[in-house]
Amino acid sequence: MFLLSVLSPNVLAQDPLYSFSPGKTWETEAPEHYEYSSVYFEALTTFLKAHHSTALVVVRHGKIIYQYGDTAKVSVIASVRKSVLSMLYGNYVANEKIDLQKTVKEIGLDDKEPFLKIEEGAKLGQLLAGRSGIYIVAGKPDAGQPESLQPRRGTELPGNYFTYNEWDFNAAGTAFEKLTGKNIYDALESDLAKPLGMEDFDRAKQEKISSLPYSVHPQYPMYLSTRDMARLGQLMLRQGNWNGKQVIPVDWVHYSTIEWTPFQEINPLGLREWTRPERWGFGLMWFVWDQPGYSDLPWTGPLRGAYIAMGSGGQYIAVLPAEDMVIAHKVDFATAGGQINPLEWDAILNLVLASSCFGNCPTPPQ
Repeated sequence: MFLLSVLSPNVLAQDPLYSFSPGKTWETEAPEHYEYSSVYFEALTTFLKAHHSTALVVVRHGKIIYQYGDTAKVSVIASVRKSVLSMLYGNYVANEKIDLQKTVKEIGLDDKEPFLKIEEGAKLGQLLAGRSGIYIVAGKPDAGQPESLQPRRGTELPGNYFTYNEWDFNAAGTAFEKLTGKNIYDALESDLAKPLGMEDFDRAKQEKISSLPYSVHPQYPMYLSTRDMARLGQLMLRQGNWNGKQVIPVDWVHYSTIEWTPFQEINPLGLREWTRPERWGFGLMWFVWDQPGYSDLPWTGPLRGAYIAMGSGGQYIAVLPAEDMVIAHKVDFATAGGQINPLEWDAILNLVLASSCFGNCPTPPQ
């Protein structure tokens, strides 16, 4: 059972600046109006042109202050799909159709390889958190990729150990459909795409990958445009509220973006690089900013309270409550001719944040 009293919901700010969400189309605003600089953004444009970015949208106070590329182009969002599935869970956890305390055995998530006794007690909530302790390979693992770096089966108790585990997230998709009686894509359309007024959503483009060699739990790729990805981020930023309608329970937004796994416990090690400027822990299928322990004083800055959906090759939805900002980035593998790697994404994120001018903005070009 999901108790709404677990968290104290924050009341949405009464200031219209912090409650605005788009209508049928996005509104745009000069970045200078919101203390960002179009002159500074020129450096970001140069960087994006030199790399493989398909599109980028920067939203502040609910309006687009910067965009690049074909923001309406629909393509696969890779592992960002997992964060979208987390969003879909919210209403059904709140109405108790989904019980996060149910075990994989109770739900009937048995796979081609039967569960070990130690695995049978893994709970659904632990799948969403990447902590099931079930290391069944979903697809054919490639050397150096996360699935090839999983622990051996039976070596970890459920809940004790985090690893970015494709089996967990695919099985969470199966569990969603079993418990709600809804196809994931139908729920995506009815619960998110329509209420948010997605401009480019096409139900016919959404199709699962069921031919996994080692697992019965299919992948559920999602195909969205960058500007519709930004709508998802804006919904999360507004704590599940969309122009006065509560589309996702506010408590679920909070609960799913709690840092259940701190940065120092992230596995495989390739996701935990100590020398990188960003430090992301993990919530329920969202990466969550891990506040560095520089001192006993509260840490502040543009990433305070941030969380992010990440997909391979350059798919991102970053939600930055401290800046009232959403950043959506897309690489279309079919046309981009390459990918954006994590260090390049770090540069994009920091070029966006470095474009803040704190009220002393240079005159925009004519």
